[in-house]
Amino acid sequence: MTNDSHAGQIIILNGAPRSGKSSIARAIQEEFEGPWINLGVDAYNAMTPKRYLPGIGLRPGGERPDLEELVPFLYAALYESIAIHAGFGLNVVADLGHHDSYSQPLGILADCARRLNGFSVLFVGVRCPIGTIMQRREFKQERRETLYVRASEEVPIPEPVQRWQDEVHRPGIYDMEVDTSVLTALECAEAIRQRLDLGIPEPSAFERIAGGR
Repeated sequence: MTNDSHAGQIIILNGAPRSGKSSIARAIQEEFEGPWINLGVDAYNAMTPKRYLPGIGLRPGGERPDLEELVPFLYAALYESIAIHAGFGLNVVADLGHHDSYSQPLGILADCARRLNGFSVLFVGVRCPIGTIMQRREFKQERRETLYVRASEEVPIPEPVQRWQDEVHRPGIYDMEVDTSVLTALECAEAIRQRLDLGIPEPSAFERIAGGR
């Protein structure tokens, strides 16, 4: 799309809910030089009509086939918006949860990667052990009412949580990965900054993903 040297840098953070993506995105916005615009799932869903939620946050398992026809268009529009922002020289960080476990494969990630052809994109896998994710979910649940599925003695890991853990890192092609159970959000952001300073590997993860189907 563009090889303009004035184009902004793009960072895509991919991981399961409660893995720490949004905290890393905030750290990047606060610590990195220049304007970093967050175009992640929370920001996009805030613009999505309630009846179409969870929108691009539709979780693995094919539970809402009625929404699946819309989801690829929402992702396409979001990534085109990312490209437009970067094209104007704005840096973009987007915390998302990509997967292809719908009622049928939709190939969204490869389509999104192709929409950022020519831009500098760092694709970061945000990993976190499921035990830590459950602790974070319970902590947040205790602080306020949420829509989270609760764990129980009979079901210590709810099936939707396990599906996210199983599906969000397929195919697992990244430029770098961070583990938020051993690094703080600020430490993850610093590791990302160092990766950017070193340069993104050739070909980048998104270039490899875009070439697949």
